[in-house]
Amino acid sequence: MSAPASSPPGAAAQRTGPAGVGGEGLAGAPAPPAPPAPPAPPAEVVRARVYLARVAEPPAAPLARFVAEVGPVEAAERVRCGQVPDAVAAATRARRQQDRVDDDLAAAAAAGLRLVAPEHAEWPAEPLAALAGCGADELAPPLALWVRGPGRLDALTRDAVAVVGARAATGYGAHVAGELAVGLAGRGTTVVSGAAIGIDGAAHRGALAAGGPTVAVLACGADRAYPPAHEALLARIADTGLVVSEYPPGSVPGRHRFLVRNRLIAALAAGTVVVEAGLRSGATRTASDAATLGRVLMAVPGPVTSGQSAGCHRLLREGGAELVTGLAEVLEALGPIGAALAGVLAGPQRATDGLDPVGTLVHDALPTRAARSAGWLAVEAGVPVGAVRAALVALARRGLAEQHDGLWQRTLPARR
Repeated sequence: MSAPASSPPGAAAQRTGPAGVGGEGLAGAPAPPAPPAPPAPPAEVVRARVYLARVAEPPAAPLARFVAEVGPVEAAERVRCGQVPDAVAAATRARRQQDRVDDDLAAAAAAGLRLVAPEHAEWPAEPLAALAGCGADELAPPLALWVRGPGRLDALTRDAVAVVGARAATGYGAHVAGELAVGLAGRGTTVVSGAAIGIDGAAHRGALAAGGPTVAVLACGADRAYPPAHEALLARIADTGLVVSEYPPGSVPGRHRFLVRNRLIAALAAGTVVVEAGLRSGATRTASDAATLGRVLMAVPGPVTSGQSAGCHRLLREGGAELVTGLAEVLEALGPIGAALAGVLAGPQRATDGLDPVGTLVHDALPTRAARSAGWLAVEAGVPVGAVRAALVALARRGLAEQHDGLWQRTLPARR
């Protein structure tokens, strides 16, 4: 069986510039030729990666180092023969005779999956380099990734933020996660999460509602719908974004696999926002991985009486997380990624914003019930009567003051 294509569906169209009749651009000039697509890796490399992705349970640090040293083709041949260092032998002994490359490629083709390996142009080399460089075996890089969807993994993770949290989310947590995701996706930032019930699901739905990109990283095969309640959600994600897994097609979820996949969520994003988390939760594991990888770690505070926010509060107190309460603070924490929209968090707009000092004094002196003369307001505000009259005219133009038979009073909000 042939190997999966290295480019996602529609990639050729995405590489072609706008064209009019006769191949001309929008301005009538001939469109520049599209750059040639990078060549796909040889089939033997793809098949070697497919074999290696199944032969050891992630994270397989000894195997990852061995592949980086000798290359995937030689590594696969030597693993099959058992001619490998002791650490690699220990990691691969149970499965090295299970050569299911053809089965995995057939299952992938049937489910609409494609393999993305380090030899593919689509491989997110920069985000995943932190896994190899951090020196922690439990955060070893994946040998390959299986993806489902039209997006390019490298492009979607170029500007990405992870939004994670508790499965047993409160209404408050789900609302905050959804609002953050809407804001991030609305500006083109990819929302990365794990497709779990609760905060993860709210984050994905928020991104989809904004018409923006989102990536779901699973702890099972990318062809499986887990949790089953999110089958429709995962289908929507795969329609516009990506469903990603390092586990081969058909792999079932396991408790340890959820913790292992969290390192990928942390690595694929420039920062991680924990919205709600208990003291012992997968979200706090993602936060720990993000901190180890040097990513920006953020947490949303909650009620001190809520156990679902206890993990966030601990991260804020002890784990080096930055406190964020909304989109502007997330962008500010991320620095250059949000430079265009960051800055001082704006509070709610008031009708009196922008008044000069005299206007503010006169407005404060205006009664809300009985109208008063300009002279009375001058005494009350401590401002010369001429300045009061000028301020009253300006306030009236802004709908903040009204005149009745030569007397003035404050305009109530209901009458503006």
